[in-house]
Amino acid sequence: MVAPITELNAAQTRLQIHRLDQEHGELKAQLSIVRISEPIFSPDAGSSDPSAAKRNSDVSAVDNPTPASLEADLTHYKELFSKLRFSYVEQVTKEKFLRAIVGDPPLVVGHNENVELETQLAEIKAELKTRKEGVRLMIEEMEKTGRDLAARYKNVQLQMAQLATLPESIENLESTIEALQATQIANPDKSSSQNLPLPATLSLLAEREAELATLNRQIAAAQNTLPRKTREAEALERELSILERRKSEAIMQAREAQRKKQEGESDGLEEAGRWYRSAEEALKKLVGVEG
Repeated sequence: MVAPITELNAAQTRLQIHRLDQEHGELKAQLSIVRISEPIFSPDAGSSDPSAAKRNSDVSAVDNPTPASLEADLTHYKELFSKLRFSYVEQVTKEKFLRAIVGDPPLVVGHNENVELETQLAEIKAELKTRKEGVRLMIEEMEKTGRDLAARYKNVQLQMAQLATLPESIENLESTIEALQATQIANPDKSSSQNLPLPATLSLLAEREAELATLNRQIAAAQNTLPRKTREAEALERELSILERRKSEAIMQAREAQRKKQEGESDGLEEAGRWYRSAEEALKKLVGVEG
């Protein structure tokens, strides 16, 4: 049994994988399926059946059996054994019949003996049927176990392939660690946050995660108030557009008044203003209020 890996070392890992490969090869050799080197033929050995010739070629050429090829072989051999059984029963029946009629004295079976034999035959058939059912259940269980083992074997192969890449990855990680350590020694004050030990790094990471969670909450709150702020901004934009239009109109009116003043035109507002100003001064003098 392979000893467990106690240290993360590339050389030891490679050695362990090599040992596992060797044990896997030995186990595969022990559990390999027995190959049938000679095909099974029907009693007619000289038959020119092309399927028989094809089966002979297939059986002799198979080196790496697959589930499909094994299923085909099983079906073929079932057919052959069925034919062989029929031929055997036929030959044995003929032989018993001939011995019975040519014997001295000839074997004569009465009605009562036939009834007893039929009863025994019925019992034997029932027992045979029970055994066939047991064999069928056993075959189903074996097939299920075989499928499970095949899936586990594929999983083991995949894990072995992944383990085979571990030594190189470990070497790369070790070289990266050495390079980072050399860089840290060469530049000790390059970045204080990058030279922290693991506990301090974890504490800093927790602080950053807490800040990130706070920012996320603030962003969520801002997103919740965004529709209301958007409506207020739209209302302010409408009011601003109205004020801009009024401003433009006031500017145009002021420019028009200035133009008329420069050209000597009067619309009566200036004279009204002078009259109100003189009236104000006269009222102030009457009431004794200084301007």
